[in-house]
Amino acid sequence: MRTVGMSRASVQGRSKPGLTRGRKPDTLSPMWSDVVDLRDFYGHRTGRTAQRMVRARLRALWPDVSGQRVLGLGFATPYLGVFRGEAERVLAAMPAGQGVLRWPVGERGLTMLCDENDLPLPDLSMDRVLIVHALECSESVRPFLREVWRVLADSGRMIIVAPNRRGLWARFESTPFGHGLPYSRAQLNRLLRDNMFMPMETKRTLFVPPINNQLLMSSAPAWENVGSKLFPAAGGVIITEAVKQMYAATIAAEPKRKRILSAMPERNRGLNRHPRQNAPLKIDQNR
Repeated sequence: MRTVGMSRASVQGRSKPGLTRGRKPDTLSPMWSDVVDLRDFYGHRTGRTAQRMVRARLRALWPDVSGQRVLGLGFATPYLGVFRGEAERVLAAMPAGQGVLRWPVGERGLTMLCDENDLPLPDLSMDRVLIVHALECSESVRPFLREVWRVLADSGRMIIVAPNRRGLWARFESTPFGHGLPYSRAQLNRLLRDNMFMPMETKRTLFVPPINNQLLMSSAPAWENVGSKLFPAAGGVIITEAVKQMYAATIAAEPKRKRILSAMPERNRGLNRHPRQNAPLKIDQNR
Protein backbone atom coordinates (compact mmCIF):
# COMPACT_ATOMS: atom_id res chain seq x y z
CA MET A 1 0.00 0.00 0.00
CA ARG A 2 1.41 3.36 -0.95
CA THR A 3 2.10 5.69 1.93
CA VAL A 4 2.19 9.44 1.83
CA GLY A 5 4.48 11.24 4.26
CA MET A 6 3.05 14.69 4.79
CA SER A 7 1.44 16.71 7.52
CA ARG A 8 -1.49 19.09 7.48
CA ALA A 9 0.84 21.96 8.29
CA SER A 10 2.84 21.39 5.12
CA VAL A 11 -0.27 22.04 3.02
CA GLN A 12 -2.32 24.55 4.97
CA GLY A 13 0.39 26.36 6.91
CA ARG A 14 1.31 25.75 10.52
CA SER A 15 -1.41 26.61 12.98
CA LYS A 16 -1.80 25.61 16.58
CA PRO A 17 -5.01 23.63 17.01
CA GLY A 18 -7.28 24.50 19.87
CA LEU A 19 -10.66 25.65 21.02
CA THR A 20 -11.84 28.93 22.39
CA ARG A 21 -12.60 28.51 26.05
CA GLY A 22 -15.88 29.65 27.52
CA ARG A 23 -18.04 28.77 24.53
CA LYS A 24 -21.06 26.55 24.71
CA PRO A 25 -20.63 22.93 23.56
CA ASP A 26 -23.08 23.31 20.69
CA THR A 27 -21.09 26.22 19.26
CA LEU A 28 -17.68 24.55 19.37
CA SER A 29 -15.89 24.03 16.08
CA PRO A 30 -13.61 20.98 16.42
CA MET A 31 -10.19 21.16 14.83
CA TRP A 32 -7.85 18.38 13.82
CA SER A 33 -4.56 18.16 15.66
CA ASP A 34 -1.58 18.20 13.32
CA VAL A 35 0.08 14.82 12.87
CA VAL A 36 3.50 16.30 13.66
CA ASP A 37 2.23 17.66 16.98
CA LEU A 38 0.77 14.24 17.79
CA ARG A 39 4.04 12.51 16.98
CA ASP A 40 5.99 14.95 19.15
CA PHE A 41 3.58 14.48 22.05
CA TYR A 42 4.09 10.73 22.10
CA GLY A 43 7.82 11.29 21.95
CA HIS A 44 7.82 13.15 25.28
CA ARG A 45 7.49 11.83 28.81
CA THR A 46 3.80 12.73 29.19
CA GLY A 47 2.90 11.09 25.88
CA ARG A 48 4.79 7.90 26.67
CA THR A 49 2.99 7.66 29.99
CA ALA A 50 -0.37 8.14 28.30
CA GLN A 51 0.57 5.49 25.73
CA ARG A 52 1.36 2.91 28.43
CA MET A 53 -1.81 3.58 30.41
CA VAL A 54 -4.17 3.56 27.42
CA ARG A 55 -2.47 0.56 25.82
CA ALA A 56 -3.00 -1.48 28.98
CA ARG A 57 -6.74 -0.73 28.89
CA LEU A 58 -6.96 -1.60 25.21
CA ARG A 59 -5.21 -4.89 25.76
CA ALA A 60 -7.64 -5.73 28.56
CA LEU A 61 -10.57 -5.16 26.20
CA TRP A 62 -8.98 -6.98 23.26
CA PRO A 63 -6.72 -9.65 24.76
CA ASP A 64 -6.63 -11.71 21.56
CA VAL A 65 -7.10 -10.54 17.97
CA SER A 66 -5.66 -13.60 16.27
CA GLY A 67 -6.74 -13.81 12.63
CA GLN A 68 -8.58 -10.49 12.87
CA ARG A 69 -8.31 -7.49 10.56
CA VAL A 70 -7.65 -4.37 12.62
CA LEU A 71 -8.04 -0.78 11.43
CA GLY A 72 -6.81 2.29 13.31
CA LEU A 73 -8.60 5.58 12.59
CA GLY A 74 -7.15 8.96 13.50
CA PHE A 75 -3.71 8.80 15.11
CA ALA A 76 -3.88 5.24 16.44
CA THR A 77 -0.37 4.09 15.49
CA PRO A 78 1.02 4.40 19.06
CA TYR A 79 -1.47 1.70 20.06
CA LEU A 80 -1.60 -0.56 17.02
CA GLY A 81 1.82 -2.12 17.54
CA VAL A 82 0.57 -4.51 20.24
CA PHE A 83 -1.80 -6.15 17.74
CA ARG A 84 0.61 -6.63 14.83
CA GLY A 85 2.09 -9.86 16.14
CA GLU A 86 -1.20 -11.76 16.11
CA ALA A 87 -3.67 -9.95 13.83
CA GLU A 88 -4.07 -11.05 10.22
CA ARG A 89 -3.77 -7.45 9.03
CA VAL A 90 -3.25 -4.07 10.70
CA LEU A 91 -3.87 -0.80 8.84
CA ALA A 92 -3.84 2.84 9.90
CA ALA A 93 -6.10 5.44 8.23
CA MET A 94 -5.27 9.06 8.99
CA PRO A 95 -7.76 11.83 8.10
CA ALA A 96 -6.71 14.43 5.55
CA GLY A 97 -7.35 17.24 8.04
CA GLN A 98 -4.80 15.70 10.37
CA GLY A 99 -2.07 14.60 7.97
CA VAL A 100 -0.20 11.32 7.65
CA LEU A 101 3.17 9.91 8.69
CA ARG A 102 4.86 6.72 7.62
CA TRP A 103 4.27 3.77 9.93
CA PRO A 104 5.91 1.52 10.92
CA VAL A 105 9.27 3.23 10.56
CA GLY A 106 11.77 1.29 8.48
CA GLU A 107 9.19 -1.23 7.26
CA ARG A 108 6.58 -1.49 4.56
CA GLY A 109 4.10 1.33 5.01
CA LEU A 110 0.71 0.48 6.52
CA THR A 111 -0.78 3.97 6.63
CA MET A 112 -3.06 5.81 4.23
CA LEU A 113 -4.34 9.36 3.93
CA CYS A 114 -8.11 9.40 3.53
CA ASP A 115 -11.40 11.20 4.04
CA GLU A 116 -12.79 9.92 7.33
CA ASN A 117 -16.30 10.05 5.87
CA ASP A 118 -15.36 8.09 2.76
CA LEU A 119 -12.90 5.33 3.66
CA PRO A 120 -11.19 3.59 0.70
CA LEU A 121 -12.14 0.16 2.03
CA PRO A 122 -14.75 -2.41 0.92
CA ASP A 123 -17.88 -3.13 2.91
CA LEU A 124 -17.48 -5.57 5.82
CA SER A 125 -13.71 -5.61 5.36
CA MET A 126 -12.57 -5.04 8.97
CA ASP A 127 -13.17 -7.02 12.16
CA ARG A 128 -11.92 -4.43 14.66
CA VAL A 129 -11.69 -0.64 14.45
CA LEU A 130 -9.72 1.48 16.93
CA ILE A 131 -10.51 5.22 16.92
CA VAL A 132 -8.00 7.53 18.64
CA HIS A 133 -7.67 11.33 18.27
CA ALA A 134 -10.47 11.35 15.71
CA LEU A 135 -14.01 11.41 17.10
CA GLU A 136 -13.48 14.54 19.19
CA CYS A 137 -12.00 16.35 16.17
CA SER A 138 -14.50 15.34 13.50
CA GLU A 139 -16.87 18.03 12.25
CA SER A 140 -19.41 15.43 11.03
CA VAL A 141 -19.58 12.74 13.67
CA ARG A 142 -22.61 10.83 12.40
CA PRO A 143 -21.38 10.34 8.82
CA PHE A 144 -18.03 9.34 10.31
CA LEU A 145 -19.59 6.62 12.49
CA ARG A 146 -21.80 5.44 9.65
CA GLU A 147 -18.69 4.94 7.54
CA VAL A 148 -17.13 2.89 10.34
CA TRP A 149 -20.34 0.84 10.48
CA ARG A 150 -20.05 0.17 6.76
CA VAL A 151 -16.50 -1.20 6.80
CA LEU A 152 -17.00 -3.27 9.95
CA ALA A 153 -17.84 -6.93 9.50
CA ASP A 154 -21.06 -8.31 10.94
CA SER A 155 -20.83 -8.18 14.74
CA GLY A 156 -17.50 -6.39 14.40
CA ARG A 157 -16.15 -4.47 17.37
CA MET A 158 -15.00 -0.90 17.75
CA ILE A 159 -13.12 0.96 20.49
CA ILE A 160 -13.29 4.74 20.84
CA VAL A 161 -10.64 6.58 22.86
CA ALA A 162 -11.86 10.11 23.57
CA PRO A 163 -11.24 12.88 26.12
CA ASN A 164 -13.41 12.56 29.20
CA ARG A 165 -15.53 15.65 29.80
CA ARG A 166 -15.09 15.27 33.56
CA GLY A 167 -11.38 14.55 33.39
CA LEU A 168 -8.40 16.79 33.97
CA TRP A 169 -6.68 16.06 30.65
CA ALA A 170 -9.49 17.69 28.66
CA ARG A 171 -8.66 21.00 30.36
CA PHE A 172 -4.97 21.10 29.41
CA GLU A 173 -4.21 22.18 25.85
CA SER A 174 -0.64 20.97 26.23
CA THR A 175 -1.88 17.47 25.32
CA PRO A 176 -3.91 16.30 22.28
CA PHE A 177 -6.69 15.24 24.65
CA GLY A 178 -7.20 18.91 25.48
CA HIS A 179 -8.34 19.70 21.93
CA GLY A 180 -11.63 18.91 20.27
CA LEU A 181 -14.95 18.08 21.87
CA PRO A 182 -14.79 15.90 25.02
CA TYR A 183 -17.47 13.35 25.84
CA SER A 184 -19.09 11.94 28.93
CA ARG A 185 -20.02 8.28 29.16
CA ALA A 186 -23.72 9.00 28.67
CA GLN A 187 -23.08 11.21 25.63
CA LEU A 188 -20.83 8.64 24.00
CA ASN A 189 -23.24 5.77 24.62
CA ARG A 190 -26.17 7.74 23.20
CA LEU A 191 -24.15 8.66 20.13
CA LEU A 192 -23.22 5.03 19.53
CA ARG A 193 -26.79 3.79 19.89
CA ASP A 194 -28.03 6.42 17.46
CA ASN A 195 -25.61 5.07 14.86
CA MET A 196 -26.38 1.36 15.23
CA PHE A 197 -23.67 0.41 17.72
CA MET A 198 -24.28 -1.26 21.05
CA PRO A 199 -21.97 -0.03 23.86
CA MET A 200 -20.46 -3.01 25.66
CA GLU A 201 -17.91 -1.81 28.19
CA THR A 202 -16.44 1.51 29.28
CA LYS A 203 -13.12 2.10 31.00
CA ARG A 204 -11.33 5.25 32.12
CA THR A 205 -7.66 5.93 32.50
CA LEU A 206 -5.09 8.75 32.88
CA PHE A 207 -5.85 9.78 36.44
CA VAL A 208 -2.40 11.33 36.82
CA PRO A 209 -2.35 15.10 36.15
CA PRO A 210 -0.95 15.94 32.68
CA ILE A 211 2.12 17.75 33.99
CA ASN A 212 5.48 17.02 32.43
CA ASN A 213 7.23 16.09 35.66
CA GLN A 214 9.42 13.02 35.98
CA LEU A 215 8.39 12.20 39.55
CA LEU A 216 4.70 12.68 38.76
CA MET A 217 4.78 10.59 35.58
CA SER A 218 6.70 7.79 37.28
CA SER A 219 3.90 7.54 39.86
CA ALA A 220 1.22 7.15 37.18
CA PRO A 221 0.46 3.47 38.04
CA ALA A 222 -0.28 4.48 41.63
CA TRP A 223 -2.57 7.25 40.40
CA GLU A 224 -4.35 4.67 38.25
CA ASN A 225 -4.93 2.30 41.14
CA VAL A 226 -6.19 4.98 43.51
CA GLY A 227 -8.21 6.90 40.94
CA SER A 228 -10.02 3.89 39.51
CA LYS A 229 -11.24 3.01 43.01
CA LEU A 230 -11.95 6.38 44.64
CA PHE A 231 -12.97 8.66 41.74
CA PRO A 232 -13.46 6.50 38.62
CA ALA A 233 -15.38 9.17 36.70
CA ALA A 234 -12.42 11.58 36.79
CA GLY A 235 -10.13 9.72 34.40
CA GLY A 236 -8.66 11.90 31.66
CA VAL A 237 -9.65 9.51 28.87
CA ILE A 238 -12.79 7.48 28.31
CA ILE A 239 -12.45 4.18 26.43
CA THR A 240 -15.65 2.59 25.14
CA GLU A 241 -16.02 -0.70 23.29
CA ALA A 242 -19.08 -1.17 21.07
CA VAL A 243 -20.34 -3.89 18.77
CA LYS A 244 -21.93 -3.37 15.38
CA GLN A 245 -25.65 -4.04 15.37
CA MET A 246 -27.58 -5.53 12.46
CA TYR A 247 -31.12 -4.20 12.18
CA ALA A 248 -33.79 -4.53 9.55
CA ALA A 249 -33.86 -0.75 9.33
CA THR A 250 -31.33 0.88 7.07
CA ILE A 251 -29.02 3.66 8.09
CA ALA A 252 -30.39 7.05 7.20
CA ALA A 253 -28.42 8.40 4.29
CA GLU A 254 -27.35 11.97 3.90
CA PRO A 255 -30.00 13.96 2.04
CA LYS A 256 -29.11 14.49 -1.57
CA ARG A 257 -28.68 18.02 -2.77
CA LYS A 258 -31.72 19.16 -4.68
CA ARG A 259 -31.37 21.00 -7.94
CA ILE A 260 -32.91 24.43 -7.79
CA LEU A 261 -34.48 25.47 -11.05
CA SER A 262 -35.18 29.14 -11.60
CA ALA A 263 -38.70 29.76 -12.90
CA MET A 264 -38.76 31.75 -16.14
CA PRO A 265 -41.10 34.75 -15.98
CA GLU A 266 -44.11 34.45 -18.26
CA ARG A 267 -43.49 36.42 -21.40
CA ASN A 268 -45.99 38.88 -22.77
CA ARG A 269 -47.81 37.31 -25.70
CA GLY A 270 -47.36 40.50 -27.66
CA LEU A 271 -43.61 39.92 -27.60
CA ASN A 272 -43.83 36.31 -28.68
CA ARG A 273 -41.66 35.95 -31.73
CA HIS A 274 -43.34 32.72 -32.80
CA PRO A 275 -47.09 32.94 -32.23
CA ARG A 276 -49.20 29.91 -32.91
CA GLN A 277 -50.25 29.73 -36.53
CA ASN A 278 -53.79 28.56 -35.79
CA ALA A 279 -54.48 30.99 -33.00
CA PRO A 280 -57.79 32.83 -33.45
CA LEU A 281 -57.49 36.42 -34.61
CA LYS A 282 -58.78 38.89 -32.03
CA ILE A 283 -60.37 42.10 -33.37
CA ASP A 284 -60.62 45.18 -31.25
CA GLN A 285 -64.28 46.24 -31.43
CA ASN A 286 -63.51 49.74 -30.07
CA ARG A 287 -61.55 50.80 -33.17
